[in-house]
Formats: sequence, C-alpha cells, structure tokens
Amino acid sequence: QVRLEESGGGLVQAGGSLRLSCAASGRFYNTYSMGWFRQAPGKEREFVGAIRWSDSRTIFADSLKGRFTISRDNAKVMVHLQMNTLKPEDTAIYYCAADSTLKATSPTWWGQGTQVTVSS
Repeated sequence: QVRLEESGGGLVQAGGSLRLSCAASGRFYNTYSMGWFRQAPGKEREFVGAIRWSDSRTIFADSLKGRFTISRDNAKVMVHLQMNTLKPEDTAIYYCAADSTLKATSPTWWGQGTQVTVSS
C-alpha cells in the first residue's frame, strides 16, 4: 500500500515555470517507480514522465522532453516535476502515480491530483 500526495499546482502565465512535488508514504520499495500523468478537460489521461527509484532512470513523453524534468529527492521519498516554458495547452490536472515497474501504463497507486492552469 502506497499513499501519494501532490502539491505545487497553481496559476502561471505562459512562458513561466512551475514545480510540482509528490510525497509517498507507506510501503514504497526501492524497486518501485513514481511518475506523473495529466488530464485536460475533454481529453484522455496523458503520460508525462516517470522515474525509477533504484537508479533514477527516467522515461518521458516525447512531446515534453526539454521543457519538463523529473527528479527525486536524495533523502525523502519525494519526486518533483519541473515544468518550464509553460504553454496554455499544459493546463490540466496533474496526477502523481506509483507502481512496481517503471513502464506501467496503468499505475497501481494514484494521488488526488493538483490543478495547473497556464494563462495566455
């Protein structure tokens, strides 16, 4: 059982930056992975990126590479999503997720989500 809690969402102007954070608690093992999905109104859930805890290997959606970066804390079970050069189309609810494997398309555990709104 893993529990996830997101923070850092808010309103930002186009071209700006925002950093989301997700803290995990419970039975989170070193072999697990954490990542981010997002869902905009009227659209399906979209994979953003994920990181494997054991070796910090990351995978990312091709369309977001270069603008978004995912990282983990050195001492805490916490992952960050650094979002730069934000665009209005980045507006969505961002969800933290975790699973036992890095390439899971339907993660086992989910956070409650945090709203990111990018104004033009």
